[in-house]
Amino acid sequence: MPKILRTRGRTPDGWELIEPTLEELDQKMREAETEPHEGKRKVESLWPIFLIHHQRSRYVYDLYYKRKLISKELYDFCIKKKIADPNLIAKWKKQGYENLCCLRCIQTRDTNFHANCICRVPKEKLEEGRIVECVHCGCRGCSG
Repeated sequence: MPKILRTRGRTPDGWELIEPTLEELDQKMREAETEPHEGKRKVESLWPIFLIHHQRSRYVYDLYYKRKLISKELYDFCIKKKIADPNLIAKWKKQGYENLCCLRCIQTRDTNFHANCICRVPKEKLEEGRIVECVHCGCRGCSG
């Protein structure tokens, strides 16, 4: 994950408004990266990183597409500096993928039966009381 930049050059207008939140998420990312992983499965140690990556991308997406509080220039700047994931944001704009947690959940090559991840199955289609947890990112159901 890229670190939030400490720019030497010019930043777009509005950067100072979103910088504190991005710095806070960057601090959480550093803590997640250095968190001890003894006693966890290999994939479980990556779940907090996926979660923070999702939060950071969702923050930029919401500010630009939903609330319209940042300019196109600032949005493009965040994409260019890899603060937000452009591929994940592109999926969020499509119907049925509005709550997608990560791109690995829709890649069929990562599953046993070459289908979507179990967290993409709607909760009403699953057995009553069954707890669903994605092995890739720890999501508990992003199909809505």
